[in-house]
Parts: sequence; structure tokens; C-alpha cells
Amino acid sequence: MARRQFGSVRKLPSGRFQARYKHEGAEFLASETFATKADASAWLAMTQTDLLRGIWIDPSAGRETLSLYAKRWLEARSDLRPTTRAKYEHLLQRHILPKLGSQELARLTPSDVRSWYQSLARQHQVTSDDAYRLLRAILNTAVADNQLVKSPCTVKGAGSVRSPERPVASIAEVSVAVEAVPQRYRLALLLASWCQLRRGEVLALQRHDVDLLHGSIRIERALVLPLGGSLVLGPPKTAAGTRTLNVPPNIIPTLSYHLDHFVGPAPDAWLFSTETGGPLLPRTLDQVWGRARKAAGIADLHFHDLRHSGLTWAAATGASVPELMRRGGHANPQAALRYQHATEERDKALAEAMAKLPTMATVVPLRVGEHGQGG
Repeated sequence: MARRQFGSVRKLPSGRFQARYKHEGAEFLASETFATKADASAWLAMTQTDLLRGIWIDPSAGRETLSLYAKRWLEARSDLRPTTRAKYEHLLQRHILPKLGSQELARLTPSDVRSWYQSLARQHQVTSDDAYRLLRAILNTAVADNQLVKSPCTVKGAGSVRSPERPVASIAEVSVAVEAVPQRYRLALLLASWCQLRRGEVLALQRHDVDLLHGSIRIERALVLPLGGSLVLGPPKTAAGTRTLNVPPNIIPTLSYHLDHFVGPAPDAWLFSTETGGPLLPRTLDQVWGRARKAAGIADLHFHDLRHSGLTWAAATGASVPELMRRGGHANPQAALRYQHATEERDKALAEAMAKLPTMATVVPLRVGEHGQGG
């Protein structure tokens, strides 16, 4: 058996050559045998180089299936909100693991991932991007854990957010929609639009969250129904989602009437409840909104678009990005910046209005040469 400074090579009875080496007290064999001693020695040299560069991967690593590794990955994520965890579980069980779960990590190729993603994208574009981002996060962790040398998630453009610009309802359209629903649901539509609340934030409101004396509401919870999951009551979507908002004066009378007629006397009574006193379900509110939007002639408007519309109205008044962030409970300015187009449109309207003002003097263009060379 020939000896080397790093590892050793021996000739097998079959005539082929086997390479082995030790690392951190453990002995490792090459996963294949070699036709010549030179080939085995070259493999050892490459392995030694990987060790010196810090990119060596345990040969036994990567043999765990994606299904088992994803399960361990999800269990270790103690930082996930209940709704996010439920969403990840749904994406894994419904869209990722049925196709890729039985594959060993090390055998998962870019071609496998590309084929899976393209097949899913043809049916559900938004879902495919959500699922791809989750798979990429899991496999990036596998790389960090030295289970993989490189992630096979290399599909260009996959996982990018492609949310189209949502329509904005006018104040008049929202007013028509509000009038079209039973009185016990009107406040929900008004809070979503005029206070820019998410659906889950609306449904989680309780009597003690309302301060009629100061005309404000406190947002501390969200009630959501994750895909494939059960009803979850938890914190708002972001840390910035916990906030106190002033209610526009035009909404206060409806808020007061609602508290008097549709909310129980207990501090923890739900603002929007079922006949049995439990919280109103998201699908019930969606059904109510479905009828309202048809009555208002805005059938393509989702319930979440009420919040989007309200933030656009706020931007049109000249609200700054920090003000929009606080109002909408946004954790970063990117989400609030999308509403600045309303400010730009408002600026255009102001410019056009200025042009209609009575002129005090005739404006004469300055000719080149006056007041120096070009002024």
C-alpha cells in the first residue's frame, strides 16, 4: 500500500485503486474507485485543497432527503410567526415535497429545480414564486450547514415578487359599497379604508382597543386563517404593525353606533362577531365584501385593496413616507413608497391648477445673450 503525506492509496484485488484519508479523527473513503493510482492520487490532492480552502464537504453529507431536512429546518425556525409557519407547511406539503421531497440533497440538481418550478409556474405563478423562495432558503441553509457545496436553486428571475399594481377605489365608490352591506359590517369596510387596516387586524379588534374619548384605536393583534391551517390569533404582520391610530372624525359616529348596537359589554368582546359571540371568520367578511363591490361596480377590487386605496388617499394629502409607514404598519419604507405615485399625481394637479390662476404679467422667454452668455 503506497503512503502519501495526505491520505493513502491501495490497489484492490480487482485491480482498481482505492483512496482514503483521515480528517478530525475520522477516516473517509472516496465514493468511487479509480482505474489508475495517478487518478486516486489526484482525487486526494483535490480533497486536500478543499480542506485547506475550507470548502470540504463530508462525503456522507447531502444524503438526507429534502423531506427530512426541510422538516428539521422548519422545526428549528423558532422565529417564525404562527401564520408564516402555517404558510410554509402548506407550501412544503402541497407544492414542494410531493415532487422533490424524496430526492437526496446532494442529488438535487438545478435541472430538477428548474423543471419543478416551471411546471408549478404554469399553473400558479404567485404560488410558484413563494414556494421557490422557501426552497431556496432551505437549501441555502443546507449550504451553510456543509450539507451542500452549492444550492441548486439557480433559476433566473424565479422567486421575484411580481405583484401587479392593484386598483384604487375612489372615496365615492367605497361609500356606495359601505351602504350596500348590512349595518353590522359597515364599520369593517370603513376601518379597512379610512384607517388602512389589514383584514386580520380588523377582525382581531376588541372593545378595549377602541378609545372613543380620544378618537383612536389600538392595533395589537391579527386574526388570520393560513392556507391549509386553522384560525390563528397572533401579533400583527410586522413589529411596526402594533400601533395606535387616530380615527378620522367622519368615521367616529359609525364607530360609536357599532359599539352600542353590535358589540358586547365585556372589554374583550369582539368588534365583529358571529351569532355565538366568536370572532367573525375571514371568509365571512370576504363574502360580505364580494356583494358590496358588485353593488358599487368595482367587482375587481379585493378586500385588501380597501387598505391600499386608503393609503393612496393619505399620500394624496401630502403624507410623508414615515407617516405612511406608521399609518400602514409597514416595517420598511419600500412598502410605503408605492403610494408616493399619488403624491406625484397630486403635484401634477396642483401644477395644472396654478396654470389657471390669473396672470399678473406676461411671461417673456429669456433670449440667449441677455444678462450675459445664456444668463
